[in-house]
Amino acid sequence: MADNSQQISGVAERYASSLFEVAAEAKSIDAVAKDLDGFQALIDSSEDLQRLIKSPVFSADDQSRSIEALLKKARLGALVTNFLKVVARNRRLFAVPAIVRAYGEIVARERGEVTADVKTAHQLSAAQQKELKAALSSVTGKTVTLNVTVDASLLGGLIVKIGSRQVDTSLRTKLSTLKLALKEVG
Repeated sequence: MADNSQQISGVAERYASSLFEVAAEAKSIDAVAKDLDGFQALIDSSEDLQRLIKSPVFSADDQSRSIEALLKKARLGALVTNFLKVVARNRRLFAVPAIVRAYGEIVARERGEVTADVKTAHQLSAAQQKELKAALSSVTGKTVTLNVTVDASLLGGLIVKIGSRQVDTSLRTKLSTLKLALKEVG
């Protein structure tokens, strides 16, 4: 049976691709990205809105009416407003956060950009981030945007993930590997 996150991902990618094509024709790729980010911020800031888009209890009509009322106040562009109305009518509101992410990935890919998810044990300084960006750009051949999170459980080092590739230089992983090696010897 298919994983639910894969189903959402497939739906999100199809919707995001369609939206990107329409936005490209209208020459409003950046405006659409800004509007989608604004709508995602609304979702993130409202538990009621999160419940509305995730809960199957609400009918398509309830979701559509609620989203239309919200969109009037949100003052988003016509393209994103109409898109979100279609998403609501098709009962796909649950996929909006994934659609926003997928749209951002498509835009970045079209611009030759890539996002690196970086987990560090300690906050990186601006100079360290600049150096890491430069190193990753030379490896990927693309402009790199860093998404840095701090995870003190790493103890030291960092974990860098770009697409499906991951490099783990964390002290936690090195200690775990050493621990396993010592168990095998003993």
